[in-house]
Amino acid sequence: MTELAGPTGQGELVEQADEPVAVSAERPVPVVPASVVDEVAAGRRRFARLLGEFRRTAVLVPFDAQGSLWTADFNGVRWICAFSDEEALSRFAHAQRDAGREWEFRTILGARLLDVMVPMLPGPAGVALDAGSEDGMLFPPVEGVVPEAAVVDLGGTQ
Repeated sequence: MTELAGPTGQGELVEQADEPVAVSAERPVPVVPASVVDEVAAGRRRFARLLGEFRRTAVLVPFDAQGSLWTADFNGVRWICAFSDEEALSRFAHAQRDAGREWEFRTILGARLLDVMVPMLPGPAGVALDAGSEDGMLFPPVEGVVPEAAVVDLGGTQ
């Protein structure tokens, strides 16, 4: 970190880059507060714990009327719908206005969904756990969640 004089004469800490960075009084370099950096790091740790727990947990995966995994397409990603228990699956069935039929489902380990099933689907895919609930969680097709072959290229937006 290097201290540079800002437009008010106060020093500002900026990260040094490999390449020279132009800093002008007209366009000051934004400084991210340490509290925000800490919050992002804590969020990543929480997600990593949830991902680890999901990978070790058997979840319920319903099948649609054609006998395929129940999936939902949203924003160009196909989401395999998985549920933590029969109650969560029942709430989902009611929300789909399809509670009258008998829902066939399988119990599948979260790791198997992410490592085997996601890569088998055409296009970008992930897992939606307890879809439609307040406690729902998405496991998107990004590095560290799904196998490298199933990762979506975010074009440097990470």
